[in-house]
Amino acid sequence: MFVDLPEADLRAYRSAQVDPADFDSFWNATLASSRAAAPAGARLDAVEVGLRTLDVFDVTFPGFGGQPIRAWLRMPRGAAGPLPTVVQYQGYGGGRGRPTENLLYASAGFAHLLVDTRGQGSGWSIGDTADSGETGPQIPGVMTRGIDSRDSYYYRRLFTDAVRAIDAVRTLEFVDAERIAVLGGSQGGGISLAVAGLVEDFVPCYRRCRSCATSRAPSRSMTRTRTTRSCATWPSTAPRSRTCSRLSPTSTA
Repeated sequence: MFVDLPEADLRAYRSAQVDPADFDSFWNATLASSRAAAPAGARLDAVEVGLRTLDVFDVTFPGFGGQPIRAWLRMPRGAAGPLPTVVQYQGYGGGRGRPTENLLYASAGFAHLLVDTRGQGSGWSIGDTADSGETGPQIPGVMTRGIDSRDSYYYRRLFTDAVRAIDAVRTLEFVDAERIAVLGGSQGGGISLAVAGLVEDFVPCYRRCRSCATSRAPSRSMTRTRTTRSCATWPSTAPRSRTCSRLSPTSTA
């Protein structure tokens, strides 16, 4: 494994990034507005895909501003729960994909929510969610969409969608609300860190970050997970993360 610093130095490292004075109030207001626009919840439509060991559901839940966000939910067939749950966010350019893809976590005993990525999914994994935010001049893709203002910036909407996915999954009766972890690679790793920083009573996070890393600010403690970079696409407003850990489907803690 390649790392930037020895493990002891990585654990002691703190970023030089200074938060804006209104950092917390900005994100608190953003989330409060979206939660007021639509209560937490999710519509689940069963999808028959020919799998004998898993149940698959087409999910719609309210994201930024109450806008509908799509996802796939997969879980062991007939499981009553409560189940430990993995919420996964996709890397850049990817959407939620096909209903028969990404079967690992459900096959291992988790409920697995794979969240679609608004305005993405025309690349390596298809998507089903439009981006209804402000637009303007931008480089190809979504990295600079609405970047003239933090209020219109694309990743403000995407991070809010990700937080509201946690709100939604917690309302499901077969989900163990005390055992939910977020997961993602590249852009998805950055989203996972944002969620770990924005949801006050939520911390489990496992991320793999490479090209989306623009600042280094590791979480205050890490369990089992070794990372060399954290991800932030809008350094002046990107949420801080707190703790990262893996979740065991056999754990009763």
